[in-house]
Amino acid sequence: MIAISDGVKKWSILLPTYLLPAAPRVALRRRYLARLELAKAKRAQMLIIGHPKSGNTWLKVMISRLFQVRFDLPASRLINTDELALKHPEIPRLAASNGFYSYEGVVGDALAPDAPDSELRHKPVLFIARHPCDIAVSWFFQFTKRQSKHKQELINHFIDHPIDRRTIEMWDFVRHSDIGLPFLVEYLNTWARNVEHLERGMILRYEDLRARPAENLRRAVDLMGCEFSNEEIDEAVRFGSFDNLRKLETGGFFRQGGMTLRNPDDPNTFKVRRGKVGGYKDYFTPEQAEELEEIVRVRLSPSLGYTTAGPERSETAAVGA
Repeated sequence: MIAISDGVKKWSILLPTYLLPAAPRVALRRRYLARLELAKAKRAQMLIIGHPKSGNTWLKVMISRLFQVRFDLPASRLINTDELALKHPEIPRLAASNGFYSYEGVVGDALAPDAPDSELRHKPVLFIARHPCDIAVSWFFQFTKRQSKHKQELINHFIDHPIDRRTIEMWDFVRHSDIGLPFLVEYLNTWARNVEHLERGMILRYEDLRARPAENLRRAVDLMGCEFSNEEIDEAVRFGSFDNLRKLETGGFFRQGGMTLRNPDDPNTFKVRRGKVGGYKDYFTPEQAEELEEIVRVRLSPSLGYTTAGPERSETAAVGA
């Protein structure tokens, strides 16, 4: 029996619905992609939850590098779900999801504190947090310059006020859209509560991964139940450095896994864009930045550690920005 990868299954849903009118196209895609999303999560050895632009891809690149070296795999092959596991059963399946938007909300529903008991609630669940102001700015660039057409359509049908990515300005996106900063704060609060009630849940802050990548990559693979030497961890961190990944992305090295090159002439379309901790301040006036920071101070759960001294400033960079 031929095993069909999750990537092929996804496109078997997207392609046949392409020519349908918007309403039935979205309805069918949401229904069947939700089924696929839940099946992927059930088969996964670990779930990675995080809002887009929180460092999810960066972490997956480093985890992928650990198995690329161990199994002599091409460096361009990233662990998305099960593609590598189908050829090498020793490689774990990962399921990465934002756990909220459109069909991905099925995973969030299953992991909510009041959800019925299920196998998902007993799996290792790693939630990646990031300062919501930094997410908001990077999310603007992702949504307006990198987001696939089908995923943007699904998100726009999911929110009350659809976003025209051709015309929306950064301030309106960050401050006033349905998926801007106030929503991002509530998203982080929700997942902080969710993780607290999970049997094997862990929160990993992007800022901590940036400051101590080897130590925190080790924490992630320990949660996954895998063992790697210090040398293997160090190699994964080296491979996942900003300079290396920016060079590889610029050269069109990656062909899948969210790292594909979009427009080499526009740096804001790059997946490896800036990654600057606290970099949101570069895009707003001091008054605007203060307005955003006040929302965070008042509304964000102190348990995440962003409401006191604020994020550590850094001039270096990493994926996910």
